[in-house]
Amino acid sequence: MEQHGTRPAQYGPRRSRAALPPQGRGGAAGRPVGRQTGPRAGGGPARAAAGRQAGRPGPPAARGAGGPRTMPNPRLTGLGSGLFCAAVMVVLGYLDALLFGASLTVYGVLFVPVCLLTAVWVRRGDLLTAPVVVPIAFAVGLVTVAESGDGGVGGRLMGIVTALATEAGWLYGGTLVAGSTVIVRRIRLMRRRRAAARNRPPG
Repeated sequence: MEQHGTRPAQYGPRRSRAALPPQGRGGAAGRPVGRQTGPRAGGGPARAAAGRQAGRPGPPAARGAGGPRTMPNPRLTGLGSGLFCAAVMVVLGYLDALLFGASLTVYGVLFVPVCLLTAVWVRRGDLLTAPVVVPIAFAVGLVTVAESGDGGVGGRLMGIVTALATEAGWLYGGTLVAGSTVIVRRIRLMRRRRAAARNRPPG
C-alpha cells in the first residue's frame, strides 16, 4: 500500500516573527490608510476660531492712544453758555490788555470765534439763548479793556459805553455768527425729527 508521508509534529514554542519597524506596520503605529487628515475632533474648530479671534484687531479703545482723537463736544445749558462766554471774554480781555495794550480791535476779533463756540456747544433745548448771551458777554469783557478815564466808576462806565459804540461792528458780527449757527442747528434738528417720525412704524 502506498503510505502518505506525514510531517512529525513539532513540539515546543513557535518561533515568532521578527518585529517590523513602525514604518512597515501600516495601521499599527502609523497613520491609518484611507483616513482623512482633517482637524482633530474636539480641538480643531476651537483652535481655528481662537486663531481668527486673535488675529482680529481689537476695539478702538484697546488699540492704544495712537488713533485719531475726536474734538471735544460739550453741551452747555443756557446759563452755562452765558457764563462760559463771559468768562472767556474776561480772560481774553486781560490777555489783550497785557499783550496788546488793551486793543479794542483785537478784542473784537477774538469775540467772533467765542460766539461760534458758544453757539456750537449750547445744547439743543437752549439754542435760542446763544444769540442773547453773547452781547452780554461782550459788554462784560469790555471792563478789562475799556478806558477808565479818571479811574472812578463813572469813568469806567463811560469807557464801556464808548467801546460799545465804537466796536459795534464786532458786536453785531459776533451776534450774527451765533444766530446763524443756531439757525443751522435748528434746521438740522427739525429735519432729523421729521425723518425719525417718517421712519417710525405706525402704531
